Amino acid sequence: MSFISVFDVMGPNMIGPSSSHTAGAARIALLARKLLTGSLKKVEFTLYGSFAKTYHGHGTDRALLGGIMGFATDDVRIRDSFQIATDNGIEYSFIPNNVETDVHPNTVDILMVNEEGQEMTIRGESLGGGKARLCRINGVEVDFTGEYSSIVVVQKDAPGVVAYITKCLSELGINIAFMRLFRESKGNTAYTIVESDDLVPEDIADTIRRNKNVYNVMVVQM
Repeated sequence: MSFISVFDVMGPNMIGPSSSHTAGAARIALLARKLLTGSLKKVEFTLYGSFAKTYHGHGTDRALLGGIMGFATDDVRIRDSFQIATDNGIEYSFIPNNVETDVHPNTVDILMVNEEGQEMTIRGESLGGGKARLCRINGVEVDFTGEYSSIVVVQKDAPGVVAYITKCLSELGINIAFMRLFRESKGNTAYTIVESDDLVPEDIADTIRRNKNVYNVMVVQM
């Protein structure tokens, strides 16, 4: 049985009204943004379940847009996220999907495009109490909450890559709490997600990128 603290019951510090529909939504988008390199140019949110039904009234749209611009759950700028996004030249749209129902009730797909035209699609779920997880990156099923200091490695599913990542971390004395590999299929694109109890040095990304089978590395520290 998982432990539930008083903070889970009361909810996080946040711009309301709902820990699931605002704080959780902001956290999903904030996690997603940390995975995209470069400056954000365009973002499209596809909403499912209760997100699709109540996103405007509960402020889910403002929270998602605030999170994608890097605002924490308690950042008062979330209230003005529409105007701030417009002022920064970020195109945004919200698309309710009431057809697909076989999803978590608080689910959003986020399509992000940076200034170089590179795209990334993230699916996230708001789990309640301000908690959230990413369950899909570019179509690959993952399980990532961002609750630990994390390294997300986009790589070719090839022998030796995971061992190389582990070696890089070991040489810096980084203790691995969890390490999981998610992949499309054998030999194709894979995602290695490493979570650590310790803060991860940002320059570890440059070290890991030296492997020829590594496509990209993102360090995520909330």
